[in-house]
Amino acid sequence: MSRSVGLLVAALASGAATVLWVAVASDRPTAGNAIDQVMFFVWTLLYALDIPAPRVLLAAVCLAIFFAVGVALIEYRVTNKSRKSSDFRTAPLAPKIVMAATRGIFAGPVTITVLIPAHNEEASLSATLRSLLSQSHRPERVIVIADNCTDGTVAVALRNGVEVYESMGNTEKKAGALNQILARILPGQGDNDIVMIVDADTTLDAGFLAAGVARFTSDRALMAIGGLFYGEPGAGLLGQMQRNEYVRYSAQIKRRRGMVFVLTGTASMFRPRALMEVASSRGSALPGNPGDVYDTRALTEDNELTIALKSLGALIISPSECTVVTEVMPTLRTLWVQRLRWQRGALENIGAYGITPSTLRYWAQQLGIGYSVIALTTFLFLIALTLFSISAWVWFPFWLGIGTVFTIERVVSVWRGGWAARVLAVTVIPELLFDMYLNAVFVKGIIDITRGRKGSWGHVEQRNTARSAKTQ
Repeated sequence: MSRSVGLLVAALASGAATVLWVAVASDRPTAGNAIDQVMFFVWTLLYALDIPAPRVLLAAVCLAIFFAVGVALIEYRVTNKSRKSSDFRTAPLAPKIVMAATRGIFAGPVTITVLIPAHNEEASLSATLRSLLSQSHRPERVIVIADNCTDGTVAVALRNGVEVYESMGNTEKKAGALNQILARILPGQGDNDIVMIVDADTTLDAGFLAAGVARFTSDRALMAIGGLFYGEPGAGLLGQMQRNEYVRYSAQIKRRRGMVFVLTGTASMFRPRALMEVASSRGSALPGNPGDVYDTRALTEDNELTIALKSLGALIISPSECTVVTEVMPTLRTLWVQRLRWQRGALENIGAYGITPSTLRYWAQQLGIGYSVIALTTFLFLIALTLFSISAWVWFPFWLGIGTVFTIERVVSVWRGGWAARVLAVTVIPELLFDMYLNAVFVKGIIDITRGRKGSWGHVEQRNTARSAKTQ
């Protein structure tokens, strides 16, 4: 299914768009209803008072509600079923099973071992280590995994007084390096010896570890915690667009009360039981090589691990107290490389798992992106066509009202991002163009995966020069 997943998503999205198009096209046009007005004795404005027919509006609203409610109900049902499951064969990490196995057993206080995979991260590693070592709850152990480094990554780690593990013969990028160290440390971990994975270009807010420890202490069934990420300052307009995007994502997770889409690779915490169960299920219940925690064939190893844990019934959350700051891409080229990997990885992951209760949300997410590609492209095309086809400017009060509501939502959703975020959101057009750029990435991902082109991990090293300037 891996190569056909893109075509399936495209077909479903096109089908949904076609249903709405048929509803609109079947409507009989009505006589125009408009008002002319002359401003300053120069400009002639035309106010078109027509609105879509009631049945067209009803079709659009019903389609949106059907999709949103359907996805929410499915997710609610899957989550509840997982939490109540007592079938060890299909859901070995389900809360009911975990709670029964650990009842009456004290596994000691929660401890944290932090793993930092790093490939030539000399410039950013110091800031990451400082944010870890200055936590209100300090980690018991920090290990930098130097993966095929040719710069001063190892020296930076040693200067900061942390352990270093240098990967051996690794050709499987970040996932391969993590698998090597996890194979060494997991056998000696207890139920409360939390393993944390942190990217070498990430800084944690001061209370991250304390909040995570509190959650793991109070809930024995909790298997993993993912951080909510925000973008670092800089990179001009492009950087602000990415920061707006991350603020909206974090707000969405908060509205979902921490229900996780992805245990982000920027910073996530895991119980050893969860990681060992994933490793033992590879090659049978889960894709991948037996014994590996991370699937080395996945371009987005964090997304794949999230699906793996959900498939095993694990309880995972992203608390609002666990926040991190991560890098933003400084150029359109580096952004393209990053997002193409994310998009390819997301499609390949759901293709590898197929359509299951645990992956329905991810299928719906890809379907929503595909539909937005069609809708936004059509919307901008029709606006351009209208501008080239009329001799006088036309205002549509109905659509102005819809646009106003849309603009307010865009501003409110990034309010926490500050004034720069709000100003960018209220202008609307730049963010729509940014969305079109991401839509192009989505289409490229579908084309590549359908044609069987090999995906690239796309490590971006040109950040190092800029980061060196900031840290020196």
